[in-house]
Amino acid sequence: MKVAILGRGLIGLLIALAFAVLTVVSVNAPRASAATSVSAVAEALKDSPVYVDPAASAQLSTSDADALAEQIKDADKPLFVAVLPADYPTDNLFENLRTATGITGAYAIQLGDQFNARADSSVLSNDAVENLVTSVQDEPNTDSRLTAFTDRALANMGGSAPSSWGSTGTDDGVPVAGLITVGAVLAAGGAGAYTLVRRNRRRHEEEQRAALEKLRVVVDEDITAFGEELDRLDFHPGEPGADDAMREDYEHALDAYDKAKTHMAEAEKPEDVRVVTQSLEDGRFSLARLAARREKVPLPERRSPCFFDPRHGPSVADETWTPQGGAPREVPVCAADRSRLADGRDPLVREVDTDSGRRPYWDAGPAYGPWAGGYFGGGILPGLLIGTMLGSMMAGPAYAADYGSGYGDFGAAGYEGGDVSGADFSTDDFSGGFGGGDFGGGGDFGGGF
Repeated sequence: MKVAILGRGLIGLLIALAFAVLTVVSVNAPRASAATSVSAVAEALKDSPVYVDPAASAQLSTSDADALAEQIKDADKPLFVAVLPADYPTDNLFENLRTATGITGAYAIQLGDQFNARADSSVLSNDAVENLVTSVQDEPNTDSRLTAFTDRALANMGGSAPSSWGSTGTDDGVPVAGLITVGAVLAAGGAGAYTLVRRNRRRHEEEQRAALEKLRVVVDEDITAFGEELDRLDFHPGEPGADDAMREDYEHALDAYDKAKTHMAEAEKPEDVRVVTQSLEDGRFSLARLAARREKVPLPERRSPCFFDPRHGPSVADETWTPQGGAPREVPVCAADRSRLADGRDPLVREVDTDSGRRPYWDAGPAYGPWAGGYFGGGILPGLLIGTMLGSMMAGPAYAADYGSGYGDFGAAGYEGGDVSGADFSTDDFSGGFGGGDFGGGGDFGGGF
């Protein structure tokens, strides 16, 4: 009898506990009717990286929103995406939303048919945000625009996801974990954390391999071009007039060629490419010295290769050049490109294949940082790349971890992203955007940065 009573008491206790959990869940579940204030949007973004206002549900389906959220979580980056109706209040929207979430990260908002983004500069530089927003403005609909922006932002931004996204066992904001025992939650949480770490590590390794394979095509072209220069040289160590200095330059160039091939064959990640291009730069300078000795002219000074295409060889001067949408800067140029600039013509720029077609190497992605770093060294690289997509990426806090350090003072400091920093952030990073002080109207997107 006591056993039966005890059993009924235990069952009653479990029922009461389950009812209490469900009551808490019901009370705390987000309600569509309340999800119109900035505070409500912020609370939703603390639980999941993607929020779609009920009044804007026609713009992004639940399945598309869920897929986008999973992609962001899998990438372990602090990217927040909100889809809001066209008549949503816009005054100081980005700044207020960032204050309400209190989380360092990047914030993208689709408001009606307009789109813009802001980010803490420690996660993504202002130039990078502007370039990313501009690159997706022509997408035909909200889903494709947000997908394209998410793909590109995740590849460029630093930091890690906030811990509040840690639970993936949810159903429309209701924690399924609340319906199971504490012990099971702890066990699943430990296993889930281990699985997440392994998954993120594998994803990172796969991204590094993919970046290296794209970069390998360009580096192999560089090595081939240098080998062809050696073939065209028509120099023989025993020819009349050859001296020890000439032979030393020639041997040094040959050694540089062999080193470049060996280093590239051994490369396992994009960072390893830096020593390859260092060898090629060194070899080309040896050829320039050899040419000067054979022509009996003064030896060239050691200069960086031509900025527009390092295959052009050592530069002969620094000339002022202004990239599209950027600020003027002094760049090292070869004699041929110096002449083109003087005549008002475009220089011959090294372009590479990207997902968006052929682009200059400084707009082609983060893997080209080590490639450029080997050619130009760390000291002058920030000045050459300032305002370009590559320069903006290299200024991010996660770049050194992914692609190596030692490229000069690109200087990223502050929160790493995903941290709960509260209202401690630079309002300059979040000012401007949509009309009325926040969302820019018409065709002025990107102009308010």
